Order: sequence, then structure tokens, then C-alpha cells
Amino acid sequence: MDDCRKILVDGIAALNLSVDEQQIEQLLAFIKLIEKWNKAYNLTAIKKQDDMVRLHLLDSLTVIPYLEGNRIIDIGTGAGLPGIPLAICLPHIAFTLLDSNAKKTRFVQQAVLELKLTNIKIVHSRAEDFQPEQCYDMVLTRAFADLADILRSTNHLLAKNGKLLAMKGHCPEQELAKVKSPTSVILVRIPGVEAERNLVLIKP
Repeated sequence: MDDCRKILVDGIAALNLSVDEQQIEQLLAFIKLIEKWNKAYNLTAIKKQDDMVRLHLLDSLTVIPYLEGNRIIDIGTGAGLPGIPLAICLPHIAFTLLDSNAKKTRFVQQAVLELKLTNIKIVHSRAEDFQPEQCYDMVLTRAFADLADILRSTNHLLAKNGKLLAMKGHCPEQELAKVKSPTSVILVRIPGVEAERNLVLIKP
């Protein structure tokens, strides 16, 4: 884990984030949990710990400067990404992690318990079926579908001035053309990763 710690600490420094020692321990513990459960639950295709640090942890943490509000929902969280790394580093924000896959929400529940995270609520549901008591300042997703489809299925979850932040690979020009709401595309760099990453911010 020493290599993983160095990749993580150097990456956090490159992203210019403030993360304390306890949070670093929790982030590394989360990677160990994914690795432990991956064999039975098929959580991720990424098997090597150092790749998980870059492609799961650092990828998740790149969005921190662009988050807004105190209530954020992570749609299609899967193994708890980006929600769990963000909740570890931003304990003052209330996160809801939603996924329709029961195996994955079971893993996320266990991870939240083992990591002693108190700012996460887990929901096993499809996004379009979920009716929260209170809407969210931001919908966050590692974009699992076409942007217009994501907007359609999550629009009811947003508070009056809420925004959608979608994590994408390359800039999806054809998808953007179908979105009628104001959008901005932010190019982000994940330390140690060559692949292109963009965040798409949409104000419905």
C-alpha cells in the first residue's frame, strides 16, 4: 500500500486539495474494500490497487472544486464512485448514493459502515423512480448514459437552482447539441492518467 499512498498523496497535491491524514487512511481503506469484495460482487474491471487509486480515487476527487451546495446525489454510484471518496473528503456535505443494482448498494452500505461515514444515505432505486423528501443542490454522475437522457431521468431531483455535473471522457459534442439548457464543459486532468476527462455542468 506504500506505492498507493504515494500516488494518492502526490495526486492530491497536484490537484491542490486539502486532505488530512485520517481521510487518506479512509481513502486507502476504501480501495482495500473494493479489492476484497470485487471477486464476489464484480464491482470494477480495474484490478490493480495503484490503478484504482488513479482511476477511482483521484478521478473522483477532481470534481471537488466544481461541487455546489450542501445536498448532493450521486446517480449510478456503482461501487460508491465518486460519492464515497467525496464524502470522505467533504464531511460537511450530505451525500445520497443511488444505484439500481442491489449487489452494489449492499457493498456501498458495508463500506459506509466500515469507514464510519455519517454523511451518506444509500438508496437502491432507479433515478426516475426515486422521490426524495427534499431536492438536491447538485446531481452528480459518472455519466452512465446520454446527457439528455440523464437530464430527463434526474431533473425532478434538483432543487430550484440545482445543477447537474456529469463526468465524461471525451467532450460529447453530439450529446451537448441535444441539451437545450445552459451548459459548460470543463477539461480536467487526473494526475497520472493520460486519458481525456471532461466535466459537463448543466443548469436545467
